[in-house]
Amino acid sequence: MLRFIMSFFGGIFSLVTLGVGMVALSIGAIFWMYGRDLPSHESLAQYTPPTISRIYSVEGRIIDEFAQERRLFTPANEIPDMVKQAFISAEDKNFYEHQGYDPRGIAAAAVDAVRSRGQDIRGASTITQQVMKNFLLSGDRRAERKIKEIILATRLEETLSKDKILELYLNEIFLGQNSYGVTAAAQTYFNKSLSELAPEEAAFLASLPKAPSDYHPVRNHDRVMARRNFVLKEMFENGYLTEDEMTRALNAPLRTVQSGDFEPFQASLPPRDYFTDEIRRQLSEDFGEGEFFSGGFSVRATLDPEMQVEAAEALRRALESYDRSRGIWRGTGERIDADQLGSEAEWRAALRDVRVARDIDLEHPWHPAVVLEVGANDARIGIEGVDEDEDGHWIPAADVQWARKWNREEERLEGRASVAGDLLEVGDVVFVREMTSDSDGSFIRWTLRQVPVVEGAFMAMDVNTGRVIAMQGGFSYQHSVFNRATQAQRQPGSSFKPFVYASALDSGYSPATIVVDAPIEINTPQGVWRPKNASNQYYGPTPLRTGIEQSRNLMTIRLAQEIGMSTVARYAERFGVYDNMGLELANALGADETTLYKMVAAYAMFANGGERVEPTLVDRIQDRYGNTVYRHDRRDCVNCADPNVAPGSSPRIVSDRERIMDPVTAYQLTSMMRGVVERGTASGAIDLPVPTAGKTGTTNDAKDVWFVGFTSNVVAGCYIGYDQPRTLGESAFGSTLCGPVFQSFMQKAVAKYGGGEFRVPEECQFINIDRFSGARLGEGASGSNVVSECFRSGEEPIFGIQMDGGWAMGSGFDIIQPDGRAREVTTSTGRKAVVGPKASFGTLSSGGLY
Repeated sequence: MLRFIMSFFGGIFSLVTLGVGMVALSIGAIFWMYGRDLPSHESLAQYTPPTISRIYSVEGRIIDEFAQERRLFTPANEIPDMVKQAFISAEDKNFYEHQGYDPRGIAAAAVDAVRSRGQDIRGASTITQQVMKNFLLSGDRRAERKIKEIILATRLEETLSKDKILELYLNEIFLGQNSYGVTAAAQTYFNKSLSELAPEEAAFLASLPKAPSDYHPVRNHDRVMARRNFVLKEMFENGYLTEDEMTRALNAPLRTVQSGDFEPFQASLPPRDYFTDEIRRQLSEDFGEGEFFSGGFSVRATLDPEMQVEAAEALRRALESYDRSRGIWRGTGERIDADQLGSEAEWRAALRDVRVARDIDLEHPWHPAVVLEVGANDARIGIEGVDEDEDGHWIPAADVQWARKWNREEERLEGRASVAGDLLEVGDVVFVREMTSDSDGSFIRWTLRQVPVVEGAFMAMDVNTGRVIAMQGGFSYQHSVFNRATQAQRQPGSSFKPFVYASALDSGYSPATIVVDAPIEINTPQGVWRPKNASNQYYGPTPLRTGIEQSRNLMTIRLAQEIGMSTVARYAERFGVYDNMGLELANALGADETTLYKMVAAYAMFANGGERVEPTLVDRIQDRYGNTVYRHDRRDCVNCADPNVAPGSSPRIVSDRERIMDPVTAYQLTSMMRGVVERGTASGAIDLPVPTAGKTGTTNDAKDVWFVGFTSNVVAGCYIGYDQPRTLGESAFGSTLCGPVFQSFMQKAVAKYGGGEFRVPEECQFINIDRFSGARLGEGASGSNVVSECFRSGEEPIFGIQMDGGWAMGSGFDIIQPDGRAREVTTSTGRKAVVGPKASFGTLSSGGLY
């Protein structure tokens, strides 16, 4: 009997042993089979998650950010323990005890599934398993994936520390609202840093991984509160919170950005504009779009926020002024159906969904509004972001009488408006701003505004470093993201002429060289070209200086013909105006297309004495680890680290910038362009308290108007024109449209950055000349016609030689003498003499008079 019992239990034991062995062997075989071709987990040790790239102003403030996934990477040692404890309590309370998977959790999940007959299936994945799923595996719910997950989790626990695994998890996990990782989520939901979070806020974040889309703090408030409170209780049970802390947190309301309790982080950022978007465009080309959007770059921009505001306002003012002078009302072209205007809540919701610009601030912010009622004279409007008055907000008849409505359907202009109903209909979406008193700023009324059809651009930069301090690529970035400062290819017109004159000055000409201003006929494949001056008049033999001051087209053509268009093109390409300039003579008058960005950078090289300067929107770029990967200023500071630098002395900065122009030529050209501002084509528009040089530009039919100018410190440029080029009208010139933009901006720039006399090269020798005739005058000569001209030392200038560019000066045309009136001048002997309309060129250039 005993033997039978022993045999029976022995058989049972053998069966169990064999069974366990078979199960173990089967499990081992399964794990061996699924573990053969798994992805490498070792790469996670070097993993760098995609993070936000941020742009900072010169003041160190965040002005924009770009990301594919909104993530801010935070090392494990900088994540507060309370945040870690909240997620561990919610997702994996045995995290610090298991080896990658939690058998107790798996068993508990299985029991729950059996009890609920499959209705309550909860996850049993550890944090380590979730890391494996998120990084290396798919998210499907299959047994095969679970097995692979456990295998990889076990391997990862042998490779990385618990803190490193938790760091990967807390920085990678998606937490809703396009927020990845706990740092970005804390900012998104509470506009706080991790260290500022209260226990109930950390518990809320820890509630989200289960199903972020189902735990919206407003739409799913009750469900979120239940999950948050569950996490808080788990934190208490795990010893992370005291009972008092748990009780206080459980009773705390759910306060979030989404429910309006906190200002969103984005509200602290200025609206995205042309400057930061251009940085995005350029760095995406340099580093690759994927790397820029995910690389976590810290970009220190050259932007001066104060001057950017001035640039935007100056350009907008000019564009709106021109647009209103046309007297045409177009509105926004957007409408809201009448059935959506029944209540204030309805029209506000409908207006919020209308896509119009909301970044315009000119005199006062522009608000989108909708026409709610049109009366006999006035129209009642509802304004976005402005509370309703008891009597409502109205557009009076007096505010519309400047305009005629453009009928979009019939493409025609209607009669001039006399009442609001002549321009407006119920449901029209319009822009309005406050009209206030100039004397005390008191409110007068709401006034209609519209985004101009005419566009333009403005840009300003430091002449020595190339740092772009302001850039406005159009009237409104939200209305049109096309950056006209860098992307619009336009004809520069006469603003290109300085490059023709620069090539001539470097070819042996001087500011006093005489060029014939007379009619020209040029045979082209398209027929005979007869260029003209803007005045349709001819002025005969004239010095180079006067030619550029008065922007004489015929002189420029003759000059380009004489020195050769290949020479002109070589200069333009050296300065970066063109990559490959065409050699047609018309291009000497700015017929070839370029960008404002290139023109402003080129003018900077005139201002700094002829040294190459590369424009930049970025001072420095650091990667996610703080390493500098780009620095614009490559000058060497010889003794910056020397503690023995004398008090009051500055370190010695050594520059190895390439010289692209003789300094004498640069000064001569600058002096001639000062004449443009002081008595030439820009004299009525530019009046700054420091020496200023520049050049106007107006293309054929005034399709584009320009002004580019500079002081000793800052260069700035403007162009205005329609995106689809057409004439701006007979009264449109660079001086009348762009001149005021430059003047307005540079008044503030000079007040901030200063300015002084342009540096005179040592090689300059100064001789007085007559700016109308080019004749040499004595040292004591004075008068409005006398200019002290710089000539190269050691080169005796020759006066009285005429240059006609290969075309003889014909007859049968009237020569206009300077200003058409006589002038009294003082000769070198102190005597007075009169020169004027009856004096011939020979008289003035023979030297006999002086």
